[in-house]
Amino acid sequence: MAALRTAVPDVGASALELVRASPMPTEQVLTALVNDLAAAPSDVWLVLDDYHLVDDHDVGQGMDFLLQHLPPQVHLVLSTRADPDLPLARWRARGELVEIRAADLRFTAEEATAYLNEATGLGLSAADVAAVEERTEGWIAALQLAALSLRGRDDVTGFIAQFAGNDRYLVDCPSRRSWRTSLRPCASSCCARHSSTGSPGRSATPSSAVTTARSCS
Repeated sequence: MAALRTAVPDVGASALELVRASPMPTEQVLTALVNDLAAAPSDVWLVLDDYHLVDDHDVGQGMDFLLQHLPPQVHLVLSTRADPDLPLARWRARGELVEIRAADLRFTAEEATAYLNEATGLGLSAADVAAVEERTEGWIAALQLAALSLRGRDDVTGFIAQFAGNDRYLVDCPSRRSWRTSLRPCASSCCARHSSTGSPGRSATPSSAVTTARSCS
């Protein structure tokens, strides 16, 4: 609610009143929130990070209800390391889901070459670039740290051959905990859904649906 209010100052006031008055069913509270969001004068993007940490079934049900009733100018982005417990298959079948996964975020061989040889000026051979790209799997954070490790080394090829993610730059990096062996990134996903099952601006009730635009990772 606090995040939404940075974009729409008065949003959620009625929902908060319901919560403070007495325990209310989640759907009634979310309905009040959706109706407030329907009055937003411009697009609103809500980003929820680390959604894979949600393990409460009630939260999942509430999110499903919210996604089914979002007004057209509200977009929800979920970033997650595992597929959320939401009807993704149904949205895919309807052509309403756009997903960005780890493979989409990795650098291609051409992009890795441009970064290592042009952006960082290492001047690596094609074989060395290929070896670094393979070991980092094209993950940009790993490529950046690999580039730091390679600077000033005389035997670049020999170092790359032994490169296993234990260089001091990698050890000192807090994000290293999210990599697997040889700097593999943890799987992540992002998706965007768009549907048109109603009319823009329509107030939501627990059984109704309006035009929706969603993004989830």
